[in-house]
Amino acid sequence: MGEIEGTYRVLQTPGSRLGVQKTTGVSTLEPGQNLSTAMASSPAKTHERDLPIKIKMLDNTVEVLDIETTMLRLAVKFFPPDPGQLQEEYTRYLFALQIKRDLAEERLTCSDNTAALLVSHLLQSEIGDFDESEDREHLKTNQYLPNQERIEGKILEFHRKHVGQTPAESDFQVLEIARKLEMYGIRFHLASDREGTKINLAVSHMGVLVFQGNTKINTFNWSKVRKLSFKRKRFLIKLHPEVCGPYQDTLEFLLGSRDECKNFWKICVEYHTFFRLFDQPKPKAKAVFFTRGSSFRYSGRTQKQLWVIVLDALSLKPFSFFFHSIFLFSSHPGIPVDHPQLSSLMLKSPLGLNPAFQVNLNAAGQGSSPLLSPVLSDAGGARIEEDDEMKRKRYPTDKAYFIAKEILATERTYLKDLEVITVWFRSAVIKENAMPEGLMTLLFSNIDPIYEFHRGFLKEIEQRLSLWEGKTNAHVKGDYQPGIGYCFPLNRHDEVLTELEKATKRLKKLETVYKEFELQKVCYLPLNTFLLKPIQRLMHYKLILARLCKHYTAEHRDFADCRNALKEVTEMTSRLQHSLIRLENFQKLTELQHDLIGIDNLTAPGREFIREGCLYKLTKKGLQQRMFFLFSDMLLYTSKGVTGTNQFKIHGHLPLHGMLVEESENEWAVPHCFTIYSAQKTIVVAASTRLEMGKWMEDLNMAIEMAKKSTEKSDMLLENSVCNRSSDEVSLEQESEDDIHSSRSSLDRQSHHRANTTMHVCWYRNTSVSMTDHSVAVENQLSGYLLRKFKNSNGWQKLWVVFTNFCLFFYKTHQDDYPLASLPLLGYAVSSPVEADGIQKDYVFKLQFKSHVYFFRAESKYTFER
Repeated sequence: MGEIEGTYRVLQTPGSRLGVQKTTGVSTLEPGQNLSTAMASSPAKTHERDLPIKIKMLDNTVEVLDIETTMLRLAVKFFPPDPGQLQEEYTRYLFALQIKRDLAEERLTCSDNTAALLVSHLLQSEIGDFDESEDREHLKTNQYLPNQERIEGKILEFHRKHVGQTPAESDFQVLEIARKLEMYGIRFHLASDREGTKINLAVSHMGVLVFQGNTKINTFNWSKVRKLSFKRKRFLIKLHPEVCGPYQDTLEFLLGSRDECKNFWKICVEYHTFFRLFDQPKPKAKAVFFTRGSSFRYSGRTQKQLWVIVLDALSLKPFSFFFHSIFLFSSHPGIPVDHPQLSSLMLKSPLGLNPAFQVNLNAAGQGSSPLLSPVLSDAGGARIEEDDEMKRKRYPTDKAYFIAKEILATERTYLKDLEVITVWFRSAVIKENAMPEGLMTLLFSNIDPIYEFHRGFLKEIEQRLSLWEGKTNAHVKGDYQPGIGYCFPLNRHDEVLTELEKATKRLKKLETVYKEFELQKVCYLPLNTFLLKPIQRLMHYKLILARLCKHYTAEHRDFADCRNALKEVTEMTSRLQHSLIRLENFQKLTELQHDLIGIDNLTAPGREFIREGCLYKLTKKGLQQRMFFLFSDMLLYTSKGVTGTNQFKIHGHLPLHGMLVEESENEWAVPHCFTIYSAQKTIVVAASTRLEMGKWMEDLNMAIEMAKKSTEKSDMLLENSVCNRSSDEVSLEQESEDDIHSSRSSLDRQSHHRANTTMHVCWYRNTSVSMTDHSVAVENQLSGYLLRKFKNSNGWQKLWVVFTNFCLFFYKTHQDDYPLASLPLLGYAVSSPVEADGIQKDYVFKLQFKSHVYFFRAESKYTFER
């Protein structure tokens, strides 16, 4: 029996249920015609070879056509990961019919309870509210499941609960239940691995799946796959080197025949194109004489194109001026005014670029050479000097050029940051089956479109900057899709963060995967910070545009466009600013929740983080190092634990209501000392410097004033979150030996260390950081190549450097997935080298903390000043 598979699509016209009204959608039939009459009236009907055939539709009706003696079946081709995104009732109905067919044919494996629940919703959709006699009669004449008599009682029990549910609501429930099943949309292809073990291969929106029986044993996400191919009966999956290392990077599976193998390869090509690309690839030109391989390409609209049509999320389109202002100058050095490539670029929108699918599944940006000035052109060690005049001729020196390079560099880092979630974290939770399907959909349906957009955007920046540098062989590949815009669901980030935190607390397996993932090298920051990157990136664009506007004079040809772009971005970021402040506060509270022992509900609504840092607390044993955390309702003080988790243990909490803070250096003969009086007790603390003492006293007094205005709320937050301690503590409390020893534990003694968090740096550098400092740090980030030299070393080493969250992260190249090393900068001083340093180079800056000295060399005056 042949099968015609139809791509699912989001219909734009109001839908209706099959069999109730005339179907809607795009049709070539005349009014009043159906499929049979249309075929009967076709001129092809007169052909002698035409034979009558039957086509079985999704609702099991049969259309008779005179073509040949076979029955063809209409079927769903692509199963959406979230059917809730289907806009039309009729479209959802067709998908529900496919689920009904899969149940009957045992393609959708599930438990008896789930099967009974699915059938009960199908009953509600088809015959309405529960009536026992009608239900039993209907089940006798309609087979929803093999041996359904076995669970008929459960079906009736569930159907009884659906009274009042409309057919459309029932269809939606069917899809919601089905999409959470492991076999949803799965079509098996029999195969064997290299050892001859019988397996089943399948393909889904995520990638290529491997099953043993009905148990999924492996998932090769599209992001991991570099290339798919087949040779006779062998199906080959080539992975990116970072997934499996340099060895065993190609996996091989044996199918029953060459035709079966080619068919499965074609299905993989279609799925990758539909779910991963913005638009369908254009077919290759046919070879004149000889050709190698298959020229098969998917034809039809992609999921992203359908999303663009119906996306009702926050629409943000400020970048048409932005792109023009930076990348479309016809007057730049190295690009003639009549340059044909530039002309074609200026005629089309830059949005939505994606490289054509050539069976090679490389992510955009992989393999492209870094754009460097001669200063950074060496791979390491001393460079070969180049004549200054030659440099001026060969490389642009316009400040706008270096601003564009900053966009390119930070965009590369931003895309890698998105991959931490879209690639690496997704792989971790899928491998362990640790995340509920609903949360998976919420998380990745938010961030996947953002990631896909920026893959194309990065590729375009690289190509345009190559043109700017006069590399005329940097041909632009792919097509530009006008009018797609910057349409991201940024308004759901709040929901994503809160739901992820709730699920982590509720599900032990997810909590374990979350914590283990944060210990991986690729997760170089606390995991939930990556979820805020899309909104923070908009702030970066605003700052970069502001610098560009300052660079241009009012007479400059691009000044007006640049100002318009800045105006649009500023309006957009202004709307998001309040949300960003709230999200950053929530992110910080959840980060601290994971690192503090002795507090249950730090993320309680209304609580705001203000400052964290190291102070010395006066005890009967003398001054003891403690880590303090100031919130809008309380002050916590902690010491570093001796366990392998590297967490801080809470020793006490002081409510801010009624608190008083006074400077008290003379009284205790301790420098930079102040006293904190609270209703519970009084403590004496000392800061490392007078500046630090001033910061703490200022923030404490500000927080105390805030607490006076919300006394009842503060008391409630404290009662619900902090584990109570005995109230008989004195001002100079006697602390246990364990507590004193734990304060001396070093980072080297910890078997686990969470990704760079400022609290650990503050602990070792005797300093503090406020929430305002955190916000400024993530607003203004930098990426790019620098030459690094240690104090006593001879040569310079070229490194890709990312500056974010008070830290420098070092990579060999911008393509690396995780940093080789990092340098936390809290406590460091930045300056220019002095004569004694012996540095005879331009654009060098010096970083120093006590005896630790580093020199970094930038490629230009602009980069040096930034």
